[in-house]
Amino acid sequence: MHREGYAALFAFLVCAIIFTYGVWIGGGVIVQILTGIFWFLVLFTIYFFRDPERTSQAPENNIISPADGKVIELFETEESDFFKTRVKKVGIFMSPADVHVNRAPIAGQVTYFRYQKGRFLRANLADAATENEQTIIGLEDGQRKLLFKQIAGFVARRVCCDLREGHKIVRGERIGMIKFGSRVDLYLPMDVELKVQLNERVRAGESIIGEFHL
Repeated sequence: MHREGYAALFAFLVCAIIFTYGVWIGGGVIVQILTGIFWFLVLFTIYFFRDPERTSQAPENNIISPADGKVIELFETEESDFFKTRVKKVGIFMSPADVHVNRAPIAGQVTYFRYQKGRFLRANLADAATENEQTIIGLEDGQRKLLFKQIAGFVARRVCCDLREGHKIVRGERIGMIKFGSRVDLYLPMDVELKVQLNERVRAGESIIGEFHL
């Protein structure tokens, strides 16, 4: 379980135990209903903040998915923060049922980091990529570089990122999470060969998104 869920789990568990005791000493229907609700919230919190182990045996020049979800965007666009040129974009939508822990798509050093305040549009809308609250992270490893964004959604109003400029990370390392439905966008050099298709399901730390030819 991811540490971001510990506080909520503790609060719900304490409430569940208190109301369970209330039922045991003869509490009425309302107490019984609240007991059921809090035990449901305990189980939901454990499920939502689950953090399964993931490994990849892919070659080092492969880019792995930073998030669980569905590929909803694949196109070329201009990127002005990091590359300042034309790039390939891969947008991954994370539903509330997906694992929400994000992982590093490549090994390298964080050479660009920016937090952007913004709106909370639905994460599957195109405008969410530029207007919503997000963290923007540029990674470099020699001649290889990419940019990715953790983007908040209508329900997900908190982006949690452990990275800052200067941090060195390994591929597949946990780098944070986004709470509830949200998205992660990847911006890749034009010479990267994409390995995913539109509407394909991907898994953080395992699925191959693309391949560098450097």
